Amino acid sequence: MKRNRENIPFTPGIEGVPRVRIALFCLAVPLLLFLSLLLGASGQGFPDVHSPVGKAILNLRINRLVMGLLVGSALSVSGVVFQAILRNPLAEPYVLGVSGGAGLGATLAILFGAVAFIPLSLPVAAFVAAVLTLFLVYGIASRGSGGSPSVYSLILSGVIISSICSSLIMFLVSTASADGLHSVIWWMLGNLQPAPLDQRILSTVLIGAGFIVTWLLGSRFNALTLGREMAHYQGMNADLIILGGLLAATLMAATAVSIGGMIGFVGLIVPHVTRAMFGPDHRWLIPLSAVSGGTFLVLCDAVARTVLAPVEMPVGVITALAGGPFFLMILQRKMKNAWIA
Repeated sequence: MKRNRENIPFTPGIEGVPRVRIALFCLAVPLLLFLSLLLGASGQGFPDVHSPVGKAILNLRINRLVMGLLVGSALSVSGVVFQAILRNPLAEPYVLGVSGGAGLGATLAILFGAVAFIPLSLPVAAFVAAVLTLFLVYGIASRGSGGSPSVYSLILSGVIISSICSSLIMFLVSTASADGLHSVIWWMLGNLQPAPLDQRILSTVLIGAGFIVTWLLGSRFNALTLGREMAHYQGMNADLIILGGLLAATLMAATAVSIGGMIGFVGLIVPHVTRAMFGPDHRWLIPLSAVSGGTFLVLCDAVARTVLAPVEMPVGVITALAGGPFFLMILQRKMKNAWIA
């Protein structure tokens, strides 16, 4: 049968979304980002820009806003890609062990002093470790399959490798010095303290490259969510799309981990909410998830530095408190549907 390379399955996108919802979204995002600038450990309200202290506070809040947008968008888009490839609503960067591998690489870079002596070693170490973890997971899942690994073997392999990476991180932390222990623990809990300028520039380039690749593959992800057979029938190389999507998502997740630490559940919550609001078309879902994820993490960071002011909470604690019940709700719904089926 002749393959049709033009007739890519179309999933109803933003064209069917009420205009009021789109308008409210476009209005809410800048308002929420501006609101985050009014909240901080030093007090609520806009800082006095005429004083040196006020300028420093405003500059710090703006830098943290930029960090939140970078990390949140990267984790959210990674979650969208993993959910599309694995066709599993529970998939996110942590499921395949990608974040665990990136965390292990970053931990090694911190504890062995590479961060202090080698510029940009943190994102490089995180990405290399994440890619190696991804290939390890893919290789383990492929053994005995006679071809491409199944979704369930990928998830199971990812969970196992992630547990091993977490154990290695705990071992390294237990043998670290007091200074190294404090640095790693604070980083593991997740925070948006501004990274050095060169690291922020590199992270922006890497996350931007990963975003462009995933956005260009958006229509292919639409077909892939219908199954490998449908993608193959449409003349697509499903294995190549999966590999490209996994690498791009890994690049974004590893970069986010290197500059923001282990921040969980963003890649789970945001794609689901965005998909419910604007539909499942990945050509729109990917950029909208990037905006929503960045805004969500910026707000979580504002809450983290305000709720116990002047004490600052790690932003990963806030996302975990929000994501835990959300994960259980999705899991319960999935189990209920499986039971009915």
